[in-house]
Amino acid sequence: MEPIISFDRLSFTYRGGERPALRQICGQIDRGAVVAVMGHAGAGKSTLCYTLNGLVPRFFRGAYEGSVLVKGEEVARRKVAEMARHVGLVLQDFEAQLFSTNVELEMAFGPENLCLARPEIDRRIRQYLSWVGLEKLRHREPASLSGGQKQRLAIGAILAMEPEVVVMDEPTTDLDPKGRQEILEIAKRLGQSGKTLLIVDTEPETAEQADELWLIKEGRILSKGKPRQLLTDVTLLKACGVSIPPLVELFSLMGWPGNPLSPEEALSWIDKHGLIRRPFPKRPREKPRPPCPPILEVEGLRYVYPFHQTEALRGVHLSIHEGECVALLGQNGSGKTTLAKHFNGLLKPTSGSVLLRGKPTSDYSHREMARHVGFVFQNPDHQIFANTVYDEVAFGLRMLGEDTKTTARYVEEALATVGLAGYEGRSPFALSKGERQRVAVASVLAARPEILVLDEPTTGLDQAQQRSMMAMLKALHRQGHTIIVITHSMRMAEELADRTVVLKDGTVLLDGQTRAVFAEEERLAEASLRPSSIVRLSNRLGTEALTVEQMVEELKA
Repeated sequence: MEPIISFDRLSFTYRGGERPALRQICGQIDRGAVVAVMGHAGAGKSTLCYTLNGLVPRFFRGAYEGSVLVKGEEVARRKVAEMARHVGLVLQDFEAQLFSTNVELEMAFGPENLCLARPEIDRRIRQYLSWVGLEKLRHREPASLSGGQKQRLAIGAILAMEPEVVVMDEPTTDLDPKGRQEILEIAKRLGQSGKTLLIVDTEPETAEQADELWLIKEGRILSKGKPRQLLTDVTLLKACGVSIPPLVELFSLMGWPGNPLSPEEALSWIDKHGLIRRPFPKRPREKPRPPCPPILEVEGLRYVYPFHQTEALRGVHLSIHEGECVALLGQNGSGKTTLAKHFNGLLKPTSGSVLLRGKPTSDYSHREMARHVGFVFQNPDHQIFANTVYDEVAFGLRMLGEDTKTTARYVEEALATVGLAGYEGRSPFALSKGERQRVAVASVLAARPEILVLDEPTTGLDQAQQRSMMAMLKALHRQGHTIIVITHSMRMAEELADRTVVLKDGTVLLDGQTRAVFAEEERLAEASLRPSSIVRLSNRLGTEALTVEQMVEELKA
């Protein structure tokens, strides 16, 4: 059977680029296959996606060599509009694809441009809104949706065109664990219906369910093969900057036989080879330190968005203490970002109150709030606007009336803290996503707030960038900052947070020490959440570990 996609010695260098983004790419993808692509930031994953619908070299110009064939046709010779009938692309920056005034119109746009009959368009809207779980939001404005809901909409809008090839560039970055699994189920459906899917992701769990995995490093395909074969090769994954599956890493560090990818497989190996005694001897759980006084108090907080009358928060009660590191978790649309925007006065309560050091946030001026609470947005591009990194980080200080000398000192300290010393004269828009994220953090840190709120700070970052961001946040916490992190990354919450608050439908479902909260797997499932595989294994063994390192330490003690 002739492959639906063929790459033949494909190389591409962006105009003005210092090195090729792609180098001698060769490979074939069969009709109906699901292929996962993984690699470090800047490896060329997105560029590879752009070659499949003609954005490279039609829109993104540069030196193009070799060929890409889709259904036997050379893509570079076809217009992007022509390729849209055959190849659907969900961009990494999915918000850039959304422009209609409501969800239904966004879904209809592609089919309408294919000149389909109205009944067929209606059928597709219903079907694919159901697939991506947005059928109840069909009349909402896309701008009013949460980040995860927008990502679902971008995916649904592409699926509604029913292309033979679907390309998704990191389609689950803003989704809760259940949403991630739903997208993987969609991938299975596409394969079963004869459609082909190429999916770029940073999480090994996505690749586990693919038919084939491609690992890319510095524009070259380093290896191709069955996911299990590649995901258990620790040396290869490290070379490509890809996260090692936690249980594979655990067994490797313990020197145990086997390469399990799930807790069930791990338990089977442990019992079969008598690797540890079960149940594991219970150890007394560390008592939490007495909390400092509350720095933030939320009392009966209710918030209704004025335009679409959605009740996002329904009587939330919460206290956050000085010096805590708190993870806010919940499914898409549960109210996490809405709650966090009340902490610095970006939103005003419909009813109830938010107190900062015992005083309503509404009693603080904007200047005072900036000194107390810093907010880093989910997408750094929503807050970056200056021509240089220095001006970006200095902007808030200038607005606060700091003199030139003080501003220069604070900017220098903030950039050093986030690891960007020496970047002052560079354009933030020429930096990588991880670097732009750090610029956004530095611009908030420069004002020296007591509380730092970060909305999905590791979204779209590769393994090395995620580790770097985590190390930075741990350092800030040690320096005395109160840290509040909104995240869908269970591993981030497990490794970073002392305390975890879980929201569901605008109310607090769980609140407590992170280890205790992550032991409540059934309750977490109510909020579409699931702990990482290492914590699920820890729960079954009866250990207290939240990370691979902690598990190794307990098992070797």
